[in-house]
This record gives sequence, C-alpha cells and structure tokens, in this order.
Amino acid sequence: MSVKLTASAIAVAAIAATSVAARDQVQIAGSSTVLPYATIVAEAFGENFEFPTPVVEGGGSGAGRKKMCEGVGPNTIDIANSSSRIKQSDIDLCGTNGVNDIMEVRFGYDGIVFASDINGPSFAFTPADWFNAIAKEVVVDGKLVANPNKTWADANADLPANNILAFIPGTKHGTREVFDKKVLEAGCKATGALELLGDKKACHALRTDGLSVDIDGDYTETLARLDANKNAIGVFGLSFYQNNTDKLIVATMDDITPSTETVASGEYPVSRPLFFYVKKAHLGVIPGLQEYIDFFVSDDMAGPDGPLAEYGLVSDPELAATQEMVANGTPMAPLN
Repeated sequence: MSVKLTASAIAVAAIAATSVAARDQVQIAGSSTVLPYATIVAEAFGENFEFPTPVVEGGGSGAGRKKMCEGVGPNTIDIANSSSRIKQSDIDLCGTNGVNDIMEVRFGYDGIVFASDINGPSFAFTPADWFNAIAKEVVVDGKLVANPNKTWADANADLPANNILAFIPGTKHGTREVFDKKVLEAGCKATGALELLGDKKACHALRTDGLSVDIDGDYTETLARLDANKNAIGVFGLSFYQNNTDKLIVATMDDITPSTETVASGEYPVSRPLFFYVKKAHLGVIPGLQEYIDFFVSDDMAGPDGPLAEYGLVSDPELAATQEMVANGTPMAPLN
C-alpha cells in the first residue's frame, strides 16, 4: 500500500531528521514591544534549564509573522512575537508554505501611551485631538479640508499651544495597528469625519508635511527623537514609559491615566493584548521549544507577581486557560 505525504508532512519529517544537528536553540523574531518580555524570559530560561538561551530578535510584528510563515524546518524560526493579532493574510501565507498548525499564545496586556519630555507641559488628550492634529483631512465647517492645524491648541483649544510634532510607530509595528483603530478611527468618528469619508481605512490617512513622523525603529528611537525635540509627543508602550519616568511625562486619554491598574480593568481606552505565535510542527523537534513556551506563560514569569509584571506587563486574568492550552499544544481556531 502506498502512502501519500503532504508537503507539510514531508517538511516535518525533514526537520525531525536534521534539527538536532542543524539547530539546538529556539529562534524567535517579531514585535519590538514584546521583545523585552521575551528577552527576560529567554535569559531566565537559559539560566534555569538544560537548554541554550533562545535567540530573540525584533523587526516588528508583521515582519515576525511573515518570517514564521516562510516554511517548516530548522532554517525557519519557531516563534513570532506580536503586539497585534495575526491576520488572515498571515495565515494564508503560512498555509501556502506548509505551516498549517499555529498556536496563538496571549500572555498579557499592554497600554499604548502618549508621552512628552518630563520638563514640558502636561496633556489631556482625546482620540479626536489626535485625529485633528495629524489626519490628512479634518472637518471644518461641516466639510473635509486639508489639515490646517499647526499647534495642539488648533486641534483643541484646551490643549497647550505647542507646535504639533508627533512621533508615531511605523506601519510595520503592531502598535500602529492599535493606534490606527483605537485612536485614529475613534477620533475620526468623534469629529464627524468618518461620516464624510465613508470608510474607516480612509481615517488612517495622515498629513505628509512633517508634523507626523513614522518611527520604524523601536521605542528607544522615539525617545531619542523626543530628546532632540523637546516639544514633541511620542507614542510608546506602557511598560517602556514606566521604565523611563525620569525622562517622560504621560498624557491622559479620555481623562484616564494609563497604569497597570487602568489597563487591567479595561478603563484605559488604548490597550491591547500581547501574543506570540508558535509553529506547532517544531514542537517536540526543536530542543527546548515546549519547555520555553511553558515557562513563558507560567505564574513564575507571566503571573501578577512575576518579573514580566515588574517590567510593566499587565498579567492576563485568563492566564490559567492559556497555560492549559500551551500544555495541550492546542492550535488556534479560525479567525472570526
């Protein structure tokens, strides 16, 4: 009797035959937001287990997911870190390249904060303020016009009259996806622009006159830009801000101050879950992979009293369910 093997099965057989000789170290890439958390876990893992310390690289959420979807085998990464949820286009790419079973691991939450130089004025923002400040077109007298606003006071008379200069995450970052949805789209709707534009994606179009600047690097680059431009506003992850309170002052959003408590409660409006995605075909083949992901979501690491929480992670209230899913190797269900 002949047995037909799928491309995925052949790839899995190939990795099983070659992985020990080719690679004995877990390899991870992706989100710059997740990077410090994964690095903390990787270093602790290397110190406490009989496996090499995993290699953790950045590059952005989208880039990490794309890299994970390149295929199955020792020359491809095992895990993609992501500060936004995987897209159907990623899943389709994975399937095309024989990556058919993916585990989605939500390990906690983070907030997106808006911060400026600690010696500057304080800000109390709404999503509408940000839309009026950096959108390509805004509503004036009931009509869409090219954005004329030059200062934050032009966007909202209650804000300081500082010149608008915003450093926001570039489009490859998971943070940008959340920023687009929870800030720009919300502000677009609040100002009436959405009704005139007719499409949420049109709300993402930004001015191109230099007052809104995409940052393709990580938050350290944004911090450096603020250091050189004392009146600018930067977009950061909550944990990064909490580790730089000697340099930054954080703004409220809808009158809520971002904190571990307000993110955990859902009160702070601009928060997001953090994920990593595991190529299930590599489990049991790449040494230490299962042990690493078990360790990552353990109470000792991702629990409310663990080192990730000390760095700024908001622990997931449903962490126990995640631990069970990881232990069972349950692949993610189709996206809704």
